[in-house]
Amino acid sequence: MVVMKRTALLVAPLLALAACGSDGSDDAAGGGDRLEVVTSFYPLQYAVQQVGGDRVEATNLTRPGAEPHDLELSPKDVLSVAQADSVVYLADFQPAVDDAITEADGTAFDVTKAARLDLAATDDGHDHGGESAEEHAGHDHGSQDPHFWLDPERYADVADAIAGELGRVDPDHAAEYEQNAKDMRTRLDSLDASFREGLKDCQTTDLVTSHAAFGYLADAYGLTQESITGLTPETEPSAQAMKDVVEHIREHDVPTVYAETLVPKDIAETIAKEADAQVMVLDPIEGVTDESSAQDYFGIMEANLTTLEKGQSCS
Repeated sequence: MVVMKRTALLVAPLLALAACGSDGSDDAAGGGDRLEVVTSFYPLQYAVQQVGGDRVEATNLTRPGAEPHDLELSPKDVLSVAQADSVVYLADFQPAVDDAITEADGTAFDVTKAARLDLAATDDGHDHGGESAEEHAGHDHGSQDPHFWLDPERYADVADAIAGELGRVDPDHAAEYEQNAKDMRTRLDSLDASFREGLKDCQTTDLVTSHAAFGYLADAYGLTQESITGLTPETEPSAQAMKDVVEHIREHDVPTVYAETLVPKDIAETIAKEADAQVMVLDPIEGVTDESSAQDYFGIMEANLTTLEKGQSCS
């Protein structure tokens, strides 16, 4: 992945431009207008929308169809970060965002603590990607799996934290944000119950995925993730790594290899063909596609559950 080095160079003049165009008001609520909240990728945008409701305008730096790991920011994006009432992001997930955040004036809110990122690729399954030290440095996740939103419980905790952040910026409506977060948690609890029921009795617990995005989901529901590549989907697996995955599928009689949205399916298809397995598609919900844009987080997760029930042969 190419990290956008010029972001920091763009920030200073854009901040100066923003200052020139400002009327000097620090009223976070904009005199009754909606809060302007910039988010770094879809799950954070969705949570802000649910918690903020009509009082918040949540924009997403990662556009539909884009792979969030590879995000690059335009000058307009950097300016939006500088001018936002709040910037909700996950540190060490998108380096370009981290660069822009360094110039944000006390408006950045990192959800890492609330997300409880306690799984590494080697914790949630075998990482067959074999990233070099240089490659890993180019997209550092603090060595932890960042995909917390695939565990509804962690996602609910992040929604609570976002309610606290919105209440800090807009204290007059803090109680409303808190209630919205409680409502979102209720829906996430119901989703969690559906996953527990749907995946409680599966013929196989080995979850073979394109990249290590499903560790928290696997950990929550008694599955073991076997990822073809590591924490970043563009990593190219070696021939030996692919051979190891094929051998694992054969040894454990795994029926399904899961490709993903936003990522080419050729590697998953090659491995599945060699191992005589089927290919199905899971959505890690890192970003939305043209196909999934009509659905929200809950709709995509429910579709993932249906796919897993079939792919894991659950009764």
